[in-house]
Amino acid sequence: MTNAAVPTSPSRNPGTRRCPDDLWALGHRAIARARRWADESAHEPTPQSAKLLSRILSDPDGLTFTTRFVDDVVRPLDLDVASAAMKRLSAGRKDFLPPALAVAMGLGATASRLAPHAVTATARRVFREIVGDLVVDATDKGLGPALARLRKGGHRLNVNLLGEAVLGEKEASHRLGEVSRLVMREDVDYVSIKVSAVTGPHNPWGFEEVVDHGVRALLPLYRLARDNGTFLNLDMEDYKDLDLTIAVFTAILDQPDMGGYEAGIVLQAYLPDSLGALERLQEWARARVDAGGARIKVRIVKGANLSMEKVDAQIHGWELTTWPSKQATDTNYKRMLSWAMTPEHTRAIRLGVAGQNIFDIAFAYELRAARGVEDSVEFEMLSGMATGIQEVVRRDVGSLLLYVPVVNPREFDVAISYLVRRLEENAAPENFMSGVFDIAQNEDVFARERDRFLAALSDVDPDAPVPTPNRAQNRLAEREAGVPAERGSVAERARRPFESEADSDPALAANRQWARDIAAAIPASTRGSEAVRAGAKALATNEAVDALVEAAAGAARSWQALSVEERAATLHRVGDVLAARRGELIEVAGSEAGKTIDQADPEVSEAVDFCHHYAGASLQLADETYMAGTRFVPVDVTVVASPWNFPVAIPVGGVAAALAAGSAVILKPAPPAKRCAAELVAAFHEAGVPPELVSLAPLEDGDVSRYLVTHRGVDRVILTGSYDTARLFRSWKHDMHLLGETSGKNAIIVTPSADPDLAVRDIVHSAFAHAGQKCSASSLLILVGSAGRSSRIARQLVDAAASLRVGLPASLDSQVGPVVVPDDEKAVRGLTTLGEGEHWVLTPRYLGEGLWTPGIRAGVRPGSEFHLTEYFAPVLGVMRVDTLEEAIDAVNEVDYGLTSGLHTLDRSELATWLDGIEAGNLYVNRGITGAIVRRQPFGGWKRSAIGSTTKAGGPSYLLGLGEVEPVRGTAAGEGASNVVALAPSVLALSRAAASDLSADEAAELARALRADALAWASDYGANRDVTGLACERNVLRYRATPVLVRAGSGTSLVDLLRVLAAGLLAGGPIGLSVADRLPESVRELLEASDIEVTCEDADSWDSRLALVAQSGGLGIRVRVLGPRDEASEQRWARASRASSGSPDVALYTGDVTPCPHSELLPFLREQAVSITNHRFGTPLDLAAELL
Repeated sequence: MTNAAVPTSPSRNPGTRRCPDDLWALGHRAIARARRWADESAHEPTPQSAKLLSRILSDPDGLTFTTRFVDDVVRPLDLDVASAAMKRLSAGRKDFLPPALAVAMGLGATASRLAPHAVTATARRVFREIVGDLVVDATDKGLGPALARLRKGGHRLNVNLLGEAVLGEKEASHRLGEVSRLVMREDVDYVSIKVSAVTGPHNPWGFEEVVDHGVRALLPLYRLARDNGTFLNLDMEDYKDLDLTIAVFTAILDQPDMGGYEAGIVLQAYLPDSLGALERLQEWARARVDAGGARIKVRIVKGANLSMEKVDAQIHGWELTTWPSKQATDTNYKRMLSWAMTPEHTRAIRLGVAGQNIFDIAFAYELRAARGVEDSVEFEMLSGMATGIQEVVRRDVGSLLLYVPVVNPREFDVAISYLVRRLEENAAPENFMSGVFDIAQNEDVFARERDRFLAALSDVDPDAPVPTPNRAQNRLAEREAGVPAERGSVAERARRPFESEADSDPALAANRQWARDIAAAIPASTRGSEAVRAGAKALATNEAVDALVEAAAGAARSWQALSVEERAATLHRVGDVLAARRGELIEVAGSEAGKTIDQADPEVSEAVDFCHHYAGASLQLADETYMAGTRFVPVDVTVVASPWNFPVAIPVGGVAAALAAGSAVILKPAPPAKRCAAELVAAFHEAGVPPELVSLAPLEDGDVSRYLVTHRGVDRVILTGSYDTARLFRSWKHDMHLLGETSGKNAIIVTPSADPDLAVRDIVHSAFAHAGQKCSASSLLILVGSAGRSSRIARQLVDAAASLRVGLPASLDSQVGPVVVPDDEKAVRGLTTLGEGEHWVLTPRYLGEGLWTPGIRAGVRPGSEFHLTEYFAPVLGVMRVDTLEEAIDAVNEVDYGLTSGLHTLDRSELATWLDGIEAGNLYVNRGITGAIVRRQPFGGWKRSAIGSTTKAGGPSYLLGLGEVEPVRGTAAGEGASNVVALAPSVLALSRAAASDLSADEAAELARALRADALAWASDYGANRDVTGLACERNVLRYRATPVLVRAGSGTSLVDLLRVLAAGLLAGGPIGLSVADRLPESVRELLEASDIEVTCEDADSWDSRLALVAQSGGLGIRVRVLGPRDEASEQRWARASRASSGSPDVALYTGDVTPCPHSELLPFLREQAVSITNHRFGTPLDLAAELL
């Protein structure tokens, strides 16, 4: 029934309304027109497919079902994967589905007993028919009839070709060829294309180079379009492409032969930047017209990529690029229309008013007439969306331009991101489309949309300043400003909350100029050189090292005398200095260590984060509640042996951690990164750290270097490097307190359910960024089942890798920099020598100056050299296996366990992988490099971790940099019993020993067990995500690990029970060696708990430990106890001798304490899991109930 009249909501008070009266009046005329259009649309036929889609999306479960059906059933190329997904979906509600689809889904529930492929194919066909008007068949057979049908009634069509993600030059060339075919078709006169479709992934800092590339690629297409009378529209989605798109567009039309060609560009009103961009485009177009050229067209849309803009902002810690609300976007949309629709402005630009909202269309219609610019404004809507409204609008406005995405049915999966956006628009209550089928009959829906329209119009102020971009980061201004002044008291500065340091945003013009200045300085840079020369000269002898260590020890005592707040405030200040010196650090990293700017910039952010994180963590060491009846005793001197592949972040992390733990630090960098280290040490000194407290030892590998790391006055050595280096260090000095993050032979597994384009994107970045020289880089790709037979994955992988730009860091478009140690034997072998059964699918080439083009070898076999060996080079090996379980076995067969990745959209596959993979940092549906402090604390398993260490940038790292000693008589854990109950195994142990403990010992044990229980409930037994990001889950979890416990002669029973209780709570296998016999009740309980108890003397234990060290076992942990009057260092020295200093054995010889952190951690391995938690910005918690 038609509504005869609609009461208009009261006007806002003119004192609060910013909209001028003339526009406000037009708004009310627009409401009347919208009312008429809505009423008339009720009498227009609605396509059956639109009715079916509306029925699905109107149900609360409809959007989730539809997006999952598109992604899990329609998208996969493997019908087995699609059929399994359909069976899962079929288990849910089906009552809201249209009959044909409901029947297919019903069959899907029993597909295993019928013909699963046939049922799945039927369901796919039904669904494609439902969304068939949203995405059109691009084949020659299907496109012509579809275009003719859509053109009926006078519509014009803007055709946009969807296709595989453009990851390389071949796909870009293919896409350009297909678009050229469209341009030459007689039934096509309007085509849209994006710059990203012809340039592919690029280094975002190489803006000018990418613009040149885009112009070269697109100019022939523009000339072809001009000659064929086809209009070309340059589209965009991402904020990062705003400046790029405008630059390419204007550069093409500035060509001498293009002056007479009219072309178009899109601006998105949800960006505050858009009005300023419109004004600049109009000014440029006016000059063009004044010179005799053609006008341009600007298509104004509201913006359809909000979800991914939110993801981008969250991940990088940048401001959201868009207006904060839908209403603000709608206001800006109207303001842009008002600004553009004047005779003066339309002399140079035509306008495309694109949108589905009938109120906005009506407003633009009334505004166009009032301003007398009818010939310069056309209206645009989306194909397949609200066809009834389109028809009545067309009758008033004359003609409509429909936006028509087209896709080859064989590549229908590539339409997923477009479909998800359209489906969300149809379902989201804040969007006009959610009520489009009810607006004629439902008065409440019409009133809701009318009021939203008026609210947005009320805020339109044509005289307000042009909005400025939300992102205000300006590295040029920061460079000029220098280090900010300190503010607040020492306590306030010490306790400032942690916030991740944001990377530099290349989408901003000032930042791009800053980067270009850095690149220009790289070739001739000498930063750090003089400090390196002076340092090397001063440390030419062992005697000089003696003096250095002695001075460091003295400085440490002065440092330890400061309050913990003073030390923390100083570390925060170091972070501020490093942030202010970002450009200088990037310069030296590029000059000396071959880091391209896109790789060096996040490394500076990581260095800054380390300082702030460890400043905060240092406060915990003085917190009585956290330390729970213990005190942290710092060591005096720590040597940080840092690598060349991360020449900024890792040395800063080691130095900052040692300082936070109260130690002086001697930084001994790898020889290829000495200048970087010199600049870092200077930054520490600039922040107020005394020179003797942090000193530089820029030594070449040799006798003096060995003398330093084995020096009797050095208490800890923090190594980041190869496992071979760790073994060498320990061979020099068996009892060296070595904490190391070492090698990693890292792999990414791709299953048939994965999104192939996203998987390839992440593989290429993980394998070849920084020329494959990250310890976390993936040099192995394992393809499971049909993924290993996928021509698409193979084609995209080779194309993407072959298209990477290889060059020195001074070239801003470089994506693969130099191999820093070009004569490294393993690296050269990996780049040149094939194993049995292997062949190159992309042959690496040496270009000189350490530059290698990426290489990809296929046919890697389990157990082969390439399978098991880490190569610091841009080379990737591909292994094919039949099952996910085989892939997991292949990953775990490697001696290392640093990072590991999985690409899957199947929850059961994720569960299997999470349960079985052996690595410290896990990544799902994303790249496996680029760990962020706190977000993904970093450190591996097996031979990727050396010593009694925990994850760098995590909550517990500082505990390994000193000694934790009990403070007898304190009340650790008091009050916890009222909060958390003891685990049954722990309670049973306590009861079994009750008769053998004194009252004081029983109370001491009870307090420790309560502290453990509380810590387990809050930290170790819970999966923690400290970031709270919606788009990415970052979970730190703890996995039980086998531990061998030795209780030497004289060990008190209460100490042994306290340690065993921690092990029982952790839940891993425990082996127990005792010198003294246990009470029978305790022994029986332990054996009932599957703990093997061996009673042996000290010599037998030493022999046993020697055998354990020689066994080849990986990641062995040994907890050694002794009498309370025996020093921890004595136990350490003896155990180190017995194990011959094996880096495969982690020794824990500290005093037994009531602190849950020091006692639980030996029995637990930390694992950081990072999982992409969305699909194209739409939430998808693949790990729900798994983590």
